[in-house]
Amino acid sequence: MAGYLWQKGWAERNGGNITVNVTAFVDDEMRALPPISEPRPIALSGSSASSAIGKTLPHLKDAWFYCKGTGRRMRDLARDPMANGSLIRILPDCARYEIVADAPVAPTSELPSHLAVHDYLLAKGSPYRASLHTHPIELVALTHSRKWLEKDAATHMLWSMIPETRAFCPRGLGMVPYMMPSSVELAEATIRAIDEDYDVVMWEKHGVFAVETDIMNAFDQVDVLNKAAQIYIAARGMGFEPDGMTDAQMRELADAFGLPK
Repeated sequence: MAGYLWQKGWAERNGGNITVNVTAFVDDEMRALPPISEPRPIALSGSSASSAIGKTLPHLKDAWFYCKGTGRRMRDLARDPMANGSLIRILPDCARYEIVADAPVAPTSELPSHLAVHDYLLAKGSPYRASLHTHPIELVALTHSRKWLEKDAATHMLWSMIPETRAFCPRGLGMVPYMMPSSVELAEATIRAIDEDYDVVMWEKHGVFAVETDIMNAFDQVDVLNKAAQIYIAARGMGFEPDGMTDAQMRELADAFGLPK
């Protein structure tokens, strides 16, 4: 999946992040592995006492995650995942983690934000175990127009471009206004959007954050949504505003597939 991101041009330099909850795959032999780093705090810098993020993440006690390394490139991650990422476990205090394998590669600087989302997902009983942040070109381009930042404006347009978007991305695209990357505020706004029942959240002028059962499903959601954006932009480039599917046609799809929205 990291290779796909690079091939699509969605992962320039060290752009993008992957965090996967792999606790279900951990066996006794893995649990016995000694750490290869000192315990490190999870807390986001600048988090305040009133923040929902940065103190402890109680639902992650003893959880294990695979994380892309900070400053590492997706193209290198695809070639050698364990030299460009790390396996970490959350300590029982739910405030620190330690690196277990394969090398002491520091996880992404956005790890606290990703872990806060995973803590939220576990708290609500979600089956989602993977989070992806990437920079899909056409979706990011849409956010440079205020028109598409209105709630569900982009969702409705993207759904209308091709039936597969409505069928395979049935929760649409949440929108978060521009905030400082890696900030507490951005993490909390992302959690609020997911709480509104979005699987993919658009960060204005930045990228997307997607959650799903596994990392490939997260990628597929973003891929389908970006294809719809490409169709829209292609039509505009040909000199016309695309008609899109009608509301009746989209309702027919929703009824036929039993879609949630």
